[in-house]
Amino acid sequence: MQQQQELHSSLHSDLIVVDGLQYSNWNRAIFEQLREGGVTMVHATIVYHEQIRETLMRIAEWNRHFEMNSDLIMPVRSAADIRLAKQLGKVGVMFGAQNCSPIEDDIGMVEVMRELNLMIMQLTYNNQSLLACGCYEAEDSGVTRFGRQAIKEMNRVGMIVDMSHSGERSTLDAIEISERPIVISHANPLSFHEAKRNKSDKVLKALGESGGLLGFSLYPFHLKNGPDCTLEDFCDMVASTADLMGIEQIGIGTDLCQEQPLSVLEWMRNGRWSKSMDYGEGSKANADWPRPLSWFRDSRDFPNLTAGLLARGFNNEDVARIMGQNWLNFLDEGLKAR
Repeated sequence: MQQQQELHSSLHSDLIVVDGLQYSNWNRAIFEQLREGGVTMVHATIVYHEQIRETLMRIAEWNRHFEMNSDLIMPVRSAADIRLAKQLGKVGVMFGAQNCSPIEDDIGMVEVMRELNLMIMQLTYNNQSLLACGCYEAEDSGVTRFGRQAIKEMNRVGMIVDMSHSGERSTLDAIEISERPIVISHANPLSFHEAKRNKSDKVLKALGESGGLLGFSLYPFHLKNGPDCTLEDFCDMVASTADLMGIEQIGIGTDLCQEQPLSVLEWMRNGRWSKSMDYGEGSKANADWPRPLSWFRDSRDFPNLTAGLLARGFNNEDVARIMGQNWLNFLDEGLKAR
């Protein structure tokens, strides 16, 4: 048993490990956890509902993080930087937005934000936006006229289209409209757990056929049995999705939100748009952050995913794909300007 664990640990340390989404209360201890867990690159959400000026302030905050923690982290400005981070033993950080608010109503801001290393942008966060419809709206009207133009511009400048919080029709629209593969950075199959944020087999099949990528979420509200979801059940879900989409179209996007207060969760759910409290995937009786998984409490537990996938029967090459190589291959092409 100990020999097997050592083999798994050795394999994990050799991998390029990519976490396709986190929104943690970033500090040195969390950066150390990422490195201890063998994470090569993390896609860090820098904004939810924040607009242009606030987005610039978040980028300035990250510049200070990079300056103060240069021995641990480095900015990712291209896919090549992910490989460089692995060579240097650092954690690469790639900026992303979980809403289209950083561009406000100005398509010119797509290029500006990409020049500031905003690499991934969701077209909407749960609600109807200027670009598309969120998964919480009763009627999904699909990608808007502005949305079509924004997708075209994102394709041109090398900014990834993310549809994690979008409705079904909008997501299918984006897959069809985009001339480059899109990503669903943090969600799970609806067949595994019925959450508004999870995706139907129709969407996942279309995503896989188009060359897109799904990052599996470890957020308990997106998992069968919530915080009591087992590693075995999670890996079974990965295996069935690989059969549906193809082994090269899946990865990890934990949706880990470490050390964040309840006020941040309320900001995610409510922004400035609501006077009454919205509880998202939770409820009035269950309004706080969910209890973490026993086998994935923080980034130090990434080796458990590698071990779980190996135990499920994935070979070393497929484990390498799921844990980060698929993300790297996807970003190799998706981040290049045209």
